[in-house]
Formats: sequence, C-alpha cells, structure tokens
Amino acid sequence: MLTGGELAALIAAVVWTVLVAFLCVTLVKLTRLLSEMTKVVSDLGERARPLLDDVASTVERTGTSLDRVEEITANVANTTEDVSTMTALTRSVFTGPLVKLASFSYAVRRVVGQRRAVALVRSRRRKERR
Repeated sequence: MLTGGELAALIAAVVWTVLVAFLCVTLVKLTRLLSEMTKVVSDLGERARPLLDDVASTVERTGTSLDRVEEITANVANTTEDVSTMTALTRSVFTGPLVKLASFSYAVRRVVGQRRAVALVRSRRRKERR
C-alpha cells in the first residue's frame, strides 16, 4: 500500500502532467494563431502598397485640379472686374446724354402743351367774340 507521502507525490505528478499537457496544447494553438496573424499582416502589407500608391496619385490629381480651379477663379475675377469697368464706362457715356434728352423732351412737351393751351384759349375767345 501507498503511504501518505507517496500518494501526495503521485497526485502532484498527475496534476503536473495534466498541467503540462494543457500548456502544450495552449502553446500549439498560440503558435498557430501567431502564424495566421503573420500571414494576415503580410497580406495586409502587400495590399496596402498599391492602395497607398493609388492614394498618392489621387492626391496628385486633386492638386492639379485645384491649380486649374485657381486659374479659373482668377480669370473669373478678372472678367468680373472688366465687366464692372465696362458697366461704369457705359453708364458714364450714356447716362449724361440720356438725362439731357429726357430733360429736353420734357421741355418740348411742356412748351407744346402750353402752346396748345394758349391756342385753345385764343380760339375760345374768338368764338365768343363772334
């Protein structure tokens, strides 16, 4: 029969064996996990390079487009300034003569109206005298 010390040593040996087996299984799974993670990271690195190249070319094209937009904006600003200058010039050229023409036509209408009124009054007086 086994003594108490031998029984305790046997139980300790069995527990250690189970523990070592559990640790071995865990280490094997961890090794597999690490190898899969290495593959995933490697694939990600391979796929990231072309994506980064695409992003770089897109940023370059965007910069070129922004340069074109700046040129267009500058041209629109120049055109707006030219149109403003032309409007001011047209206003100064036509406003003065148009005001004078309007004043002259008003004066002519008024004089003609007064002459008609005077002529009407004279014709009524002549009719009354007859």
